[in-house]
Order: sequence, then structure tokens, then C-alpha cells
Amino acid sequence: MYSKFFKRFFDVVLSMIALIVASPILLITAIAIKIDSKGPVIFKQKRLGKNGKEFDIFKFRSMCEGAEKKGTGQYSFKSDPRVTRVGRIIRACSIDELPQLINIIKGDMSLIGFRPPLTYHPWPYEEYSEQQKKMFDLRPGVTGWAQIHGRKSILWEERIELNIWYVNNVSFFLDIKILFITVYKVLTNADNENVGVTTKKAVEENENTKTEAQVK
Repeated sequence: MYSKFFKRFFDVVLSMIALIVASPILLITAIAIKIDSKGPVIFKQKRLGKNGKEFDIFKFRSMCEGAEKKGTGQYSFKSDPRVTRVGRIIRACSIDELPQLINIIKGDMSLIGFRPPLTYHPWPYEEYSEQQKKMFDLRPGVTGWAQIHGRKSILWEERIELNIWYVNNVSFFLDIKILFITVYKVLTNADNENVGVTTKKAVEENENTKTEAQVK
């Protein structure tokens, strides 16, 4: 039986091994970020975790300092000028996500789970339906079932459905499968660009705007 204890044990052991093995990459990345642009090496951002509890997610900073206040906010897009030279490289190979190994050891996250959403996007925790809140039954993950089925290229409603499916079907062998597919996705940089709109409501509003423009 894949108990919560075993899943947690699996997370901590693998994360500690990964931190040790990746330590040269972590050091080189930190130095490169510091040399390339002003600002902190680590970027912290409030996210929703297990049971909707807020926590600070850690990432290597890949944008210029104060980027969330410029242009499109927290989310980036293809050829986003806010992304630094080093940022483009570490994003392409997902090195910017490595500090989340600390989140895992702290107990904020798991290796496998739902990608933790922002506290306000796609909507606040209180606005998730009871069915959608099921995805928060487990810890959020560095990767997950939704990440290997579209990652950033699918709408949030679809991501949430995939996350709920994972909660209902979580197992050791499923986690191993997700890890291996994730490695492939990272190596091929698949689905690593945010779509222009991320929710069905945004899609509908976008279509309505186009229709109104055509009428005018």
C-alpha cells in the first residue's frame, strides 16, 4: 500500500540525494544569476498548498527584479523581455525549479502532485468548487499528472480535472511513471510556454472581444 508515510519518505530521500548530486549546478546557477542581473538569486512567491494553505515557493530568479509589476504580471510569455539571459537558459531546462527541493524537505511540497497555483489565479481558494478542492487533498508537486498531459498548454479547468484524477489514483508505480515522463518532457522542453489565456472564462471573454471588434 502506498501510504502517505511512504510517499513522504520517498520525497525526502530523493530530494536530499538530488540536492547533493545537483549542488554544483545549483552553485553555478546562483553565481550566473548574480553576475547577469540585479536582484536576489532566489525568487519567492505565495502559492496555494495542501488544504489551500499558503506557502512560499522557491525558484531561481529568471526575470529582472520587480518583473511582476511590469507588463503581464506574474506569468511570462514567449520572448518575454522581462526574462534575463540566464533566465532563458535555466527555464528551458527547468533548472529554475530546483530550489523547490527545499520546499519538499520543508514539507510544503511533494515530488509528485498538482502544480501549486497562485493565491489569486486562476481564482482564490474560496472560489474553487468542492469537487475542485479535492486536488488540494495532497501536497502540491514539482511535477504531476497534469504536467505530463499538457503542462502550460492546457486550460486550468483541464489541469484541475487531471489533478483530481491523480488524487483518486495515486500509487507508487504511477509516481514512477510520472517521474520518467517528466524527465523526457524536460529534455525535449515540451509544453513549456504559457498559453495566451489560461481559463475558460478568459477564452470566452477573448472571443467576445474579437466578435465585438468585428461588428464595429
